[in-house]
Amino acid sequence: MELALTMALTPFLPELAVSSLIILLVLLYIAYWRSKYQSLFPIDWPLVGLLPSLVANLHNLHDYVTDVLAASGQSFTAHGPVATNMRLFITCDPDNVRHIFTSNHENYPKGHEFAEIFDIMAGAFFTIDGDPCRRQRAKTQSILGDPRLVASMASNCYDKVRNGLLPFLTCMASTRTPIEMQDLATRLMFDVTAMAVFGVDPGCLSTDMPSMHVSTAMDTIMEVGLFRHTVPASCWKAMRRLDIGPERKLAAAHTVLHGFVSEMMEKVRTATHHHGHGDDAEEKQAPSSMDILSSYINDPDYNADGDLLHSMLITYMVAGRDTVGTTLPWFFYNLAMNPHVVFGIREELAPIASRKAATSTSNGDGTTVMFSPEDTKPLVYLQAALFETLRLYPPGSIERKTVVADDVMPSGHEVRAGDAVLISLYSMGRMENLWGNDCREYRPERWLSVSNHGSSKLRYVPSHKFLAFNSGPRMCLGKHIAVMQLKTIAAAVVWNLDVEVLEGQTVEPKLSCLLQMKNRVMAKVKKRAI
Repeated sequence: MELALTMALTPFLPELAVSSLIILLVLLYIAYWRSKYQSLFPIDWPLVGLLPSLVANLHNLHDYVTDVLAASGQSFTAHGPVATNMRLFITCDPDNVRHIFTSNHENYPKGHEFAEIFDIMAGAFFTIDGDPCRRQRAKTQSILGDPRLVASMASNCYDKVRNGLLPFLTCMASTRTPIEMQDLATRLMFDVTAMAVFGVDPGCLSTDMPSMHVSTAMDTIMEVGLFRHTVPASCWKAMRRLDIGPERKLAAAHTVLHGFVSEMMEKVRTATHHHGHGDDAEEKQAPSSMDILSSYINDPDYNADGDLLHSMLITYMVAGRDTVGTTLPWFFYNLAMNPHVVFGIREELAPIASRKAATSTSNGDGTTVMFSPEDTKPLVYLQAALFETLRLYPPGSIERKTVVADDVMPSGHEVRAGDAVLISLYSMGRMENLWGNDCREYRPERWLSVSNHGSSKLRYVPSHKFLAFNSGPRMCLGKHIAVMQLKTIAAAVVWNLDVEVLEGQTVEPKLSCLLQMKNRVMAKVKKRAI
């Protein structure tokens, strides 16, 4: 049998040898190509689409997507498993961004899929589109534009830094006790935001470091949100029905957040009631009338105990806590890695500190200097350092839109009605053709230009290129407040303390819609000798 088979194949041996050699060379080439570029090109597999590529790269998803976008000209299309009819267009091209967010804004709403992903905020301006969104944004703009509220928020932030953050850090410095950067920033901004929203200080930033279960629940919303973004809706909805996996954790988070809102509202009602009856003891604890809740509590469009008011208050808490609370750890990490930036910020602060020297606000040692929002408003290098942090580490790493009608992007890519559009803010800050060959370096100077008088001024960068505060009709309404808070906190810490990140740690983003730090990044602080 074997002899007969050999004799039958003998005439074809040269051809078989050549064919085998060609196949071997092709396989070797493919293996080499895959090993060299597998991180750059996702495989849109038959039947299962992009899902295996995403799963295989979950450990470094943001950088993986960045490499893919850089290799594919800043945009690519992909599919989910065939049964889901899931189609994705992923981009960080500024021309596409301007088209999506401004030029053809009405064709790219957030869509009902986005609203389902963040159902904890159902009905609030963060998740809705069209006229309802415009009406809510108009009300929000009037609230956040009220000079009395802005002044109250500025005062609360200033006081929390002076009486809470700096004493805590000074205590840690005296004992050389390491602090977890992300946890500290989150606690600080949870308190500051709750004071703005409810007029009540939860006291998360205190020496006994109370449980942060409410803040942890907010983190869960963003972590499971990314999971919902990247898997077919039918998958996570099935898990929700079965109450398993991430959906079980999310359901518990929803309960915690709604409970927190109810508790805060009850505190406000109780304090207001006692305040109205003139109880001197309670009067001292009565909440400030200048808070966000007071603008909604008597509005007939927002039932005082209804789901919409809860959604709105949770939205404000998330927006206020996350923008600043996520940026601060990356800011101080980058400063620790770049001492020359610390020097530049202190050089800018020095003339103000000198003027304050005789009458500086003190925490008991006569050396602590605080800087008011009026002090920090004109400081361009400090703002450049903060914007550089936001460029590389935007709090919201992705934006999602839905296509209403078939369209062609400026990049030439066609999108069809029903497609999901994902915009990677993280990747946009790392594109060489947008920011130069040093795009991955932390360099605040890229934000500065020289004015006609020889002084530095902030360089204008359009919002479709720097998307940290959104762009177009949905531009962040609280940008001015976030910048004020960032400057107040940053100036106080940089001037009064040295921050040192402990060596031997892996510093990377958490797998979440929110670009928080992963792995409990630890730092030490020491009182600066001024």
